[in-house]
Amino acid sequence: MDNIICIAGPTASGKTALAVELAKEFNGEVISCDSMQIYRRMDIGTAKPTREEMQGIPHHMLDVADPDEDFSVSRYCEMATAILDDILTRGKTAIIAGGTGLYMDSLIRGNSFAPYPSTGARERLEKEADEKGMDVMLTKLRAIDPESAEKLHLADRKRIIRALEVFEETGQTITAHNKRTQTIPPRYKPLWLGLDFVPRQALYDRIDLRVGLMLEQGLIQEIQDLLSSGIPAKCTAMQAIGYKEFVSALEGNADIEEAADEVRKASRHYAKRQLTWFRRNSEMNWLIRHQGEDFAEILRQARQLARQFDK
Repeated sequence: MDNIICIAGPTASGKTALAVELAKEFNGEVISCDSMQIYRRMDIGTAKPTREEMQGIPHHMLDVADPDEDFSVSRYCEMATAILDDILTRGKTAIIAGGTGLYMDSLIRGNSFAPYPSTGARERLEKEADEKGMDVMLTKLRAIDPESAEKLHLADRKRIIRALEVFEETGQTITAHNKRTQTIPPRYKPLWLGLDFVPRQALYDRIDLRVGLMLEQGLIQEIQDLLSSGIPAKCTAMQAIGYKEFVSALEGNADIEEAADEVRKASRHYAKRQLTWFRRNSEMNWLIRHQGEDFAEILRQARQLARQFDK
């Protein structure tokens, strides 16, 4: 077993607090596994941990990209793997904490990714999508990779184009590439800890409170500052939950409270998707926070599992 602890779970479940406490006890450093916390100047809406919350524990993979940059799971894994290996080489515990399941699973598996060649294929496909529409592009993908196309919606422009690009450049479907990758044993063997709540409403209440706190902390001003600095409202980062809804409100499509309700609703749906993803992991040790239990009980269970894992 590797000296790695993965802390997974839905938004607002307390992953950061648990990661910090375990890092303090097991000589650890935290690697964020959140596809939005990678962006600079997007702090409040991503619930990025503050210096006070970090409690002096080194945190990695925060603020590594600008909001208008394209970022991918392959780029995340390339950067995070180097950090992870460095932590382990120094004899410390690497604590990977976050809710982006694809990033976390890919990092632990040591996935290889199809190359991103600069042959102009992506640009040609982007232009074709603009001219013909995504329904044509999805139909095109369905003809060469029906399994991948079945999983994608017309709104998944980036993934549709990426799948077409992989086929054009390699002659292999992205489905075949992914299946081959899954047959390779994982690169790392961590302790998996998953956070959840019973009843589920307890988690939803935490989400609602977080949205209100973000507004109090100045989320609207953060968004206005990003837009005024030239960050496009339609860029990938600004399409995140907690940003796109308030951008729409600032454009006059709703008032702030209506937008806040949309964020609460979207965050609940996202939490469900996160839990569905992580429940597929048969190695996950679930830490269920029941009604009336406080964080101390979850921390006690996590410490016990970590001590057993460390033996």
